[in-house]
Amino acid sequence: MSRTSKKSAATARKARIEEMRRAEKARERRNRILTIAVSTAIVAGLVGFGAYYVDRANDKDEQQQAAAKKPVKGEKSWNAKKLTQNHVSKAVSYPMNPPVGGDHNQAWMTCDGSVYTKAIPNENAVHSLEHGAVWITYNDKAADADVKTLADKVAKTPYTLMSPVEDQAGALMLSAWGKQLTVEKASDPRVQQFLTKYVQGPQTPEPGAACTNGIDAA
Repeated sequence: MSRTSKKSAATARKARIEEMRRAEKARERRNRILTIAVSTAIVAGLVGFGAYYVDRANDKDEQQQAAAKKPVKGEKSWNAKKLTQNHVSKAVSYPMNPPVGGDHNQAWMTCDGSVYTKAIPNENAVHSLEHGAVWITYNDKAADADVKTLADKVAKTPYTLMSPVEDQAGALMLSAWGKQLTVEKASDPRVQQFLTKYVQGPQTPEPGAACTNGIDAA
């Protein structure tokens, strides 16, 4: 090959290399632009997604606060000042069934979403109410499906407990310190309203007191 031909071939090879470099740089620029665009879209989506759920959480909180301010239709109330809080070791004769306050045992029933399938001592359950728990009770008039629905709800709700009380007047009853509600069905919207309002609610004599490490039914 002549010197001229070699020079021409080298020039052509150099030109091809430069063209390949330019093409590679162009691909890198496109990839960077694409990556930035995708990342921006993902971030924007996450921000929007987060804002949506923050708004939903705020709406839920507002709904709960609104529910807590409304009176629960049909509930019974007792004067909290007349519900004594002495610790006693003997059985107590309560004026209401289930009891909603008064003297009680020094040990509380564990009420951390606790579902008891047998009757529990009133004196221990009342101590749980003093700590801000809601006690859901039922008798043989209650439908099995309603009992299961409420048991599932209690199991997911701290500061609640559930047990049978065969001699109570209503099929399903909810009790908090000084408050009580009777319903016929678990689907009654007042069930959630009562829980929202009275689980660690303003009626609680000892807010924040423990519902764990209490007495568990045998």
